[in-house]
Amino acid sequence: MSANAFDVKRIRADFPILHRRVHDKPLVYLDNAATTQKPRQVIDALVNYYSRYNANIHRGIHALAEEATAAYEAVREHTARFLHAPSSRSIVFTRNTTESINLFASAWGRAHLKSGDQILLSEMEHHSNLVPWQLLAKATGATLAFIKMADEGLLKLEELDRLLTPRTKLVAVTQMSNVLGTINPVQEMTRRAHERGALVLIDAAQSVPHLPVDVQQIGCDALAFSSHKMLGPTGVGVLYAREALLESMEPFLGGGEMITDVQLTSSTWNEIPWKFEAGTPNIADVIAFGEALTYLERIGMSAIQAHERELTTYAIQRLREVTGLTIYGPTRAAVERGGAVAFNLEGLHPHDVGTVLDAEGVAVRAGHHCAKPLMRRLGVVATVRASVYLYNTREEIDRLVEAIHAVQAFFSKPTHAKV
Repeated sequence: MSANAFDVKRIRADFPILHRRVHDKPLVYLDNAATTQKPRQVIDALVNYYSRYNANIHRGIHALAEEATAAYEAVREHTARFLHAPSSRSIVFTRNTTESINLFASAWGRAHLKSGDQILLSEMEHHSNLVPWQLLAKATGATLAFIKMADEGLLKLEELDRLLTPRTKLVAVTQMSNVLGTINPVQEMTRRAHERGALVLIDAAQSVPHLPVDVQQIGCDALAFSSHKMLGPTGVGVLYAREALLESMEPFLGGGEMITDVQLTSSTWNEIPWKFEAGTPNIADVIAFGEALTYLERIGMSAIQAHERELTTYAIQRLREVTGLTIYGPTRAAVERGGAVAFNLEGLHPHDVGTVLDAEGVAVRAGHHCAKPLMRRLGVVATVRASVYLYNTREEIDRLVEAIHAVQAFFSKPTHAKV
């Protein structure tokens, strides 16, 4: 799909923040892998909830409580449809991807892993899909193993069959790298893992917002992602897990709502998924997340992916024109990748680059991107990362490149010591 057919101009009109100026320059927002901007429809949904039917859910029998409960649970159904999940009972709301992974690690892992068992990860994981498994391994005596990465940013899948052993109980891997943009073949990885008797959890924080994801087609046992990376509010995460797994897991948190009955010395648990949603949830933001799903569906995830593919190809082409710039991750046209492009400028610290880019009105991320082991594998301390979404344009990529030239010009100026 071409940028004209995609009608980016009409999409951008829905996002108030994209019309502001930063340092007296039009904002170019290219930090979408960190969080995305919100359309008016999502913002209005928040205001509407607090203005018209703010109430706690699942408990009250008055009109406002029933309206809020219906709206909240409708988003659970909507989320299941968006993922092509077989049932809304497999959808648990959390605060973010990190909490979703920690929930699974604690509720499933502590009950099923023992000393000598293995958890298989990759070298490109975000800390959120690394640290929880480190903690679990320490608590259970399980060990960690890692799929290594080739220099161009692709996993060495030829290692997978060797690393999968009868001791492997879980494979936890990102579907799309938040640094490299690498899209991993999780359906094939899941098939191989299941053949060896291992479960599979997918960190989909960077994939669900950007491309069609069908959990039944992938075949994974669990999958985690966040609302705020896909036009929705912060404070909402999703854990999808097979119903049988959720049924077998003990609660992650104890308190109100997650119980059926409570005695002084014992309790019985609520049905899934509410067994894992203790206390008052983030009602308003879940409801607004439903509007984000509607917005994305109206445009179409395949169309969004095609738009981002075109933008990313153009961005890599333009960045290659910059002398002294190194791009990390897949750059071959034949390799499918997502819209996060990490790079460095020779002789310049990424934080300095990010600071000057900001002065030019261009918002990017500079740092280790919560992927320190990956940074070490790349042989760098940090990178600059530009990441696109459905509302970005070719003109903004051109602005990024112009701003990079401004960075180089700024740091090439001679300095004179004061006498």
